[in-house]
Amino acid sequence: MAAMSARWPAELNRVGEQHRPAWSGEFSRPAEAIAADICGAPDKWALFLDIDGTMLDFAATPDKVRVPPGLGVTLGRLTRSLGGALAIVTGRRILEVDRLFMPFVPVASGVHGSELRSEADGVIEFLAQPITDASSLAIQAIAKRHPGVVVETKGAGVAVHYRAAPHAREALDAQLQSLVDTSGRSLIKLDGCSVIEILPCGFNKGTALETLAALPLFKARRPIMIGDDFGDDPAFAAAERLGGFGLAVGRPRANRSRIEFEGPANVRSWLANLADCLD
Repeated sequence: MAAMSARWPAELNRVGEQHRPAWSGEFSRPAEAIAADICGAPDKWALFLDIDGTMLDFAATPDKVRVPPGLGVTLGRLTRSLGGALAIVTGRRILEVDRLFMPFVPVASGVHGSELRSEADGVIEFLAQPITDASSLAIQAIAKRHPGVVVETKGAGVAVHYRAAPHAREALDAQLQSLVDTSGRSLIKLDGCSVIEILPCGFNKGTALETLAALPLFKARRPIMIGDDFGDDPAFAAAERLGGFGLAVGRPRANRSRIEFEGPANVRSWLANLADCLD
């Protein structure tokens, strides 16, 4: 694993020693220490999990991702062991979360905080208006100029995927930024891994985590956010403001010097071992 930054608090060198799982050494020191502390005091912690690039490997298009067998079961076990304090925080729609992990139907925030399900198996609330037809049509028109670009409309937002057309990134970025600039501050542009998202202003994964953390199931617990992309940075910051931690997946970049998981397979292994520890 990549070397850890010294920015981690000293407490991570001390927590959970008597509960240290047998799988120490497979993960970074902070990830191991946090897992050990969760095992020792599950009622003090809450898990917030991104999906794509975090628990699931990327695919050519979002609808082609593969959910490894048993992942939904693992998430259900963790939810029970944590007294319900596990939530999905994703850019996907919540209905997509259900499709991927059925029969597991979790507490969730979707489309970067613009959708909310505050109880497992509960109703989905839509906190932002759907993107306007005019904006949606304008985005579709931009995408059509670039063969291989895929547009995913998802309620309040639109994702423009260029994984199959990486050469189109700069032109797409400029054209979509122009659209946002003329939206009257109603829209924002968010860069991701081979995707550019157009989202309602005022929503992000940080506001999503703060909303979820205030729910009775999560209140007074220390939040752990696991994510991989720029869109997860506000949630990392929110978790840290609330006394918890952000665990990053992937390669270092300019504004992130600490990496706790090399990829989704490591995250899935960490979750499965944590579930075993808590059972």
